[in-house]
Amino acid sequence: QGRILEKTGLCSQITFGRYVRQGRKLGLDPKLFIQDLHFNEVPVRVYQPKATSDGPRRGILFFHGGGWVFGSLDTYEKVCRYLSRESDSVVVSVQYRLAPEHKYPAAYEDCLSATRHFLQHLQLYGVDPARVTVCGDSAGGNLAAAVSQSLAGTSDLPRLRAQILIYPGLQALDFNLPSYQQNRGVPLLFRERAAFFALLYLNGDALHMQEVLEGSHIPPDMRLKYRKWVSPDNIPEEFKVRGVKPLGSTDFIAEVYETVKRICEPNLCPLLAEDSVVHQLPETFILTCEYDVLRDDGLLYKKRLEDNGVPVTWYHLQDGFHGIISLYDYCGFSFPSGKRGLDRVVNFLKSL
Repeated sequence: QGRILEKTGLCSQITFGRYVRQGRKLGLDPKLFIQDLHFNEVPVRVYQPKATSDGPRRGILFFHGGGWVFGSLDTYEKVCRYLSRESDSVVVSVQYRLAPEHKYPAAYEDCLSATRHFLQHLQLYGVDPARVTVCGDSAGGNLAAAVSQSLAGTSDLPRLRAQILIYPGLQALDFNLPSYQQNRGVPLLFRERAAFFALLYLNGDALHMQEVLEGSHIPPDMRLKYRKWVSPDNIPEEFKVRGVKPLGSTDFIAEVYETVKRICEPNLCPLLAEDSVVHQLPETFILTCEYDVLRDDGLLYKKRLEDNGVPVTWYHLQDGFHGIISLYDYCGFSFPSGKRGLDRVVNFLKSL
């Protein structure tokens, strides 16, 4: 399947997709100073409220969504301006390298590098070292969770105050969880696309996508090990009411595993981090949408965090679908529930 996509011009598909999603250039913002900089050679855009402040402000590192393949500073310009204005925070939007040109761990390394740089230079931006949060949606939520885990045990930098994970993708072990079954054909993220993006990020191609969707890529012993964390048993019953059927086991294919074996690294699948890391994580906000294949990734991580004593604020958009936050005000369309979700994020930030 990956080869077919390459033959039919995968590169041109991705180029076209990036063009469509690039976002319009916005004019000046009367309430914000906005500047493009580099943090450790990673391009970033910094949003700072113009109003004078009584003291240092909150800082937010924002990692955009787009399946590690799409998305840019411009695509998320409206969201970042909104977060900065409404929560009176300094927002740093990070332009990490994209797949398939730059494979894992490039995106993760860029986000970690930019975050470390910001944490070392907070005073330049008038940011309170005790109130820095990482935030991201979809693939950006994956990167925020991975960065948060990487910094959890460090003593040489200010500790993160919180992490905000907006419909994050957190595992590539099981593409048949209830939410994957229920929402397999729901826009904006189909089940096949979720596996496709994960493989493009991991390997730069989507070979063996079918086997990965079926679950043939994980050895039985490993599946058993991770079952305590990645299992429909850990998902509340009310989320299994519509269209879920127990699936038979699939045969493990060793050659497929060989090509994807890094898929179980926590920097790629944060849901698979050990408890010793998870219990050190900061306070967390998780947003999930009912009509989203990634819903259960968020629910499973919520349980892991709570089991490890991490305070979690969870907000579920009952009428939401994947990607709705970035559509809160899009080319004349408006999704009230997207705006509602974004405002919940703002309220959480204000509580920190």
